[in-house]
Amino acid sequence: MTISRGTVVIRSAALSLQPPLPQIADNSRLRLFSGSANVPLSQEVARYLGMDLGPMVRKRFADGELYVQIQESIRGCDVYLMQPTCCPVNDHLMELLIMIDACHRASARQITAVIPYYGYARADRKTAGRESITAKLVANLITQAGADRVLAMDLHSAQIQGYFDIPFDHVYGSPVLIEYIANKQLSDIVVVSPDVGGVARARAFAKKLDDAPLAIIDKRRQAHNVAEVMNVIGDVAGKTAVLVDDMIDTAGTICEGAKILREQGARQVYACATHAVFSPPATERLSSGLFEEVIVTNSIPVPEDHRFEQLTVLSVANIIGETIWRIHEDSSVSSMFR
Repeated sequence: MTISRGTVVIRSAALSLQPPLPQIADNSRLRLFSGSANVPLSQEVARYLGMDLGPMVRKRFADGELYVQIQESIRGCDVYLMQPTCCPVNDHLMELLIMIDACHRASARQITAVIPYYGYARADRKTAGRESITAKLVANLITQAGADRVLAMDLHSAQIQGYFDIPFDHVYGSPVLIEYIANKQLSDIVVVSPDVGGVARARAFAKKLDDAPLAIIDKRRQAHNVAEVMNVIGDVAGKTAVLVDDMIDTAGTICEGAKILREQGARQVYACATHAVFSPPATERLSSGLFEEVIVTNSIPVPEDHRFEQLTVLSVANIIGETIWRIHEDSSVSSMFR
């Protein structure tokens, strides 16, 4: 596992999965290609699998149109396309669709879209009239483009899997976060869900931390990216609070949660999330001293100007690489890394 703390990269032996190097070297049917959204993560996954990223041309025409060309034969191959649909979301989503189409037209045997971060996931149901369900729309686009399978990490809502009529593998970034927290040997941990919707996620996280107690922040959202915290359900006084969420976008929710935890007597507050979306003013909010540490994964690349002293970035390359290998070998994925 790779840990990037601030701007310093640290190597860790955590989650020491053994790369399937001897087997993969002889398997000519597996191909891994990367979009432009997170090339470093794709390279880590390729190293875990003991292979190189497939050669591909990506360019943009003067009017902004994207162009993709696969530069090797993939006829009859099992192709895995790595591309989180992170900011700029529309460009990266369109690039993924074009990559899928290019592989489909090149006669790939099976195309798996590997999406470490699934964008447009927050609109996953109708909560008011005359609004779209973009999570379903994106599912339709990926399927119609020619994908045969999807591998995604930490969906905003697990029900999104049901929007696809093709096989869907859902894995989690929580194992690397849990292991990192466990290795810190923090005392009196209480795992905190920043809202009622994240209770299942926080409960699973707490169970892996020796059945740590659980607390819930009751909040009411008046507008998108605007959170109003009401109160804390559970005892956090004198304890080390670990806030757990699937993503940090503008950091409004998690920072308001940290404030009320401090007011309720929490001794220390840590933030854990798989996806570091970090839309402005997230960096300023997270680095304001509310948290002892903010722990995220590299499912989304974190640029240097979004890094700060309290930030720790853990790699999920081994999890994704192992999942790809198990899918390719037709072995079980459902119980892995839960």
